[in-house]
Amino acid sequence: MSTVYDVVIVGSGPAGLAAAIYGQRAGLSLLVLEEAYVSGGQVINTYDVDNYPGLPGISGMELADKFYEHARSMGAAFMTAAVRSISEKDGLKEIHTSKEKLLARTVILASGARHRLLGVPGEEALTGMGVSYCATCDGAFFRDKTVAVIGGGDVAVEDAIFLARGCKKVYVIHRRDQLRAARILQDKLKELDNVEMKWSCVADEIQGDGQVSAIKVRSVKDGQVSQLPVDGVFIAVGILPNTSFVKDFVQLDEGGYIIAGEDTKTSVPGVFAAGDVRTKALRQIITAAADGANAITAVEEYLLNV
Repeated sequence: MSTVYDVVIVGSGPAGLAAAIYGQRAGLSLLVLEEAYVSGGQVINTYDVDNYPGLPGISGMELADKFYEHARSMGAAFMTAAVRSISEKDGLKEIHTSKEKLLARTVILASGARHRLLGVPGEEALTGMGVSYCATCDGAFFRDKTVAVIGGGDVAVEDAIFLARGCKKVYVIHRRDQLRAARILQDKLKELDNVEMKWSCVADEIQGDGQVSAIKVRSVKDGQVSQLPVDGVFIAVGILPNTSFVKDFVQLDEGGYIIAGEDTKTSVPGVFAAGDVRTKALRQIITAAADGANAITAVEEYLLNV
């Protein structure tokens, strides 16, 4: 007879690990699935985390390890496996993984999201060494320095406005000759004296030896190449939620995020979404952890009523 878990948690970033901790405290039988060999999600790629309450300056890897060890100390079980799809049968959820089929009464989808990459030389090597995908997370490290923001949507402009408060100079590099961001954001950006627009330009390369020192910029109009000395590069060209395995199972929005509110309930009863994978305004470590706690509350409510 196959084990039937009260809840299977897909993903072991802050949302999944918080759910595991709260689930163990609630006495639920649970299993955490993680495709990678290291738990923590995107946070493990953050050199310093300076905005998690009570732990200023902790490294992303160390914080992820604390989350993981807390869950393990509570007795949470983990399996390294990729989830291929999820279906329903006889009132249970069937989780089809790269290793085996699992059965559960409920599922928490905490598979997270990944930043869309530029795909240029230097980006991967210098991630965490001046290349960042989160201005609110890392902007404080560039106070009185020169940085570049790549993108033209709401997030890019919001990042530029945020960074301009503390940075000496902010370049905004956008491949078009006008921004896509909301007009109110564009108006705020235009008021800032330390922001310079690089219109109709793309980044061809991020340069630096162990730390970002410059970015190579090319005009899409005439092909002219220039080099901008910068201390940091903030990339804001979109985020891709990890939801391909449930696109035919739960309702997604046009961006591919799982439609779920603060109660984490999805369009499928007994299936919940927590962290960056769900529709939400703010995607941070602390909000992901809060989602994990909310999801377990929703799981308990569901199990009491089925």
